This record gives sequence, C-alpha cells and structure tokens, in this order.
Amino acid sequence: MSAKHSERLRVSQAEVDAFHADGAVVLRQLLEEHEVELLRAGIDENLAHPSPRAKVASAPGDPGFFLEDFWCWQDNERYREFIFASALGEVGARLMRSTTARLYHDHMLTKEPGTRQRTPWHQDQPYYNISGWQNCSFWIPVDPVSRESTLEFVAGSHRGPWLMPRSFLDAQARWFPEGALAELPDIDADRSRHRLLGWELRPGDAVCFHMLTLHASSGVGAGDSRRRVFSVRLLGDDIRHAPRSWKTSPDFPGLVEALPADAPMQHPLFPLLWPRPEERARRQAKP
Repeated sequence: MSAKHSERLRVSQAEVDAFHADGAVVLRQLLEEHEVELLRAGIDENLAHPSPRAKVASAPGDPGFFLEDFWCWQDNERYREFIFASALGEVGARLMRSTTARLYHDHMLTKEPGTRQRTPWHQDQPYYNISGWQNCSFWIPVDPVSRESTLEFVAGSHRGPWLMPRSFLDAQARWFPEGALAELPDIDADRSRHRLLGWELRPGDAVCFHMLTLHASSGVGAGDSRRRVFSVRLLGDDIRHAPRSWKTSPDFPGLVEALPADAPMQHPLFPLLWPRPEERARRQAKP
C-alpha cells in the first residue's frame, strides 16, 4: 500500500460528520488505480457471466440496458480480492463509528449508454433483513459519472421514517404489506423543497451513504460512456438479524434456520472486514 493511500485511509472528521448529518458523503480518490482496474475487470466478468440472481432493471423498449446483479463475491475472484484487500472495511467502520465492519453483500449496477430507465427514489434498508443503525453502502463507479447521471440523495432523510419499499418497474408492495409504512413523498414534484446531494465522479472516487438515505439516479445519455458501478454494503456493531416472511433483496437461503432473530450478524455469509487479524492483534497487545 502506498504512503499516499495510507494517508487517505484516515477519513477526516469532517467526512464522518457529513455522513452522520446528511446520510451521504463523497470520498475523493479513495481507491488506487490498480484497485479500480481490478474492480473493472470483476464487473466485466460479472456482465459476461451473470449469476442466477441477476435481473434486467430497464423496461422493455428502453433504447439502453440496465443490468443488476447481487451477492457475487463468493464466485467472482476479482470482487473477492477487491473487497478483502481494499480499505473499505476500515473506512466504513470509521464512518459508521463502529468498532467492526462486516460485509453484508455486493451489488453490481451497469447502465449502458442511452438507458432511459431511472432508479426511482427509495431507501435500501426496508428491502433487507436487518435492523439497527450502524450501516453504510459504498457506491463505486469505474467509469466517469456526470452530475446528471450520478446518484442523488435527500440530505438528512436517513433519520427516518422508514418508507414503503416497492418494486421499481411496477411499484408493487412485495415486501411490507400495504399501509404498513409511510408512502414515499414525490421528491421530483418540487425538488427545491429538499436539499439534494450529488456529485460528478471519476474512477477512484466513492460515495458512501446510510441504508435509510433516500436516493435515486437518472438514466445515461446516448452520448455518455456506460456507467458501471459496484456497491459494497457493510454492517456495524449494532446490526441484528431481522427475518422477514417475504423474499428480501438479496435473499439468503437457509439463514433463518442458522441465525436467530435479533442475533448479531456473526455468520460465514457476512465475513468480518474490520478489524483485520493484524489490527485485532494490535488492539489486544495494547495495555
């Protein structure tokens, strides 16, 4: 690891404070060039060989194409190397104000040029099988992303409430029953009422956000490059298993039988990224 990268690992207090105040923060040049290349190769491998969990997220007739895939780190060697060798665990723990960081899952999102399909406003946590506050998601592009095509956030929305999760293409309530949660406000009806965050991004940059922060993104212009993004979701100290009676996104077959409700997420499916073994030894050696 270079001295420059080691210096960048010390996430500033201002960045930690922004994450907690706004629910999202941009970390400029968090990744080194070789890490971006490794991740780019992993995404291309994933696109060439999608998992059974992959789904086309663009509507029929869209002149572009939007493909998502989930929870591929165990089968994609490049994803695995990137997740476990990079600084994401340490940085995520710092941002979450957590002593630990566990991998929850990975999520690949690729929008080809000309894709009109928006990713609608939503929170992530209601789609999941977890409860607790200490969590974060990294959104990491390996292509340049314009301000028009970037991920946007409603600042402060992570403080709640939980809002009704719906399927993106047909707005069905497939998770919580109708009426169980408040409905999503129409953010785009009057964008001036909200403090919206979003950043033009270069490869090496990463956005980190809380799983309850409202976020959305537009399509990709026909003249733009493809938008390949890798998202890594991390869990902190207070996260507990919250089994659902419906299929979560992603689903973890067999987890309900192996991990009781309200148990910490201490299971091989969710490996510890931070502290690493050498850091645990250092902590134990301190007087």
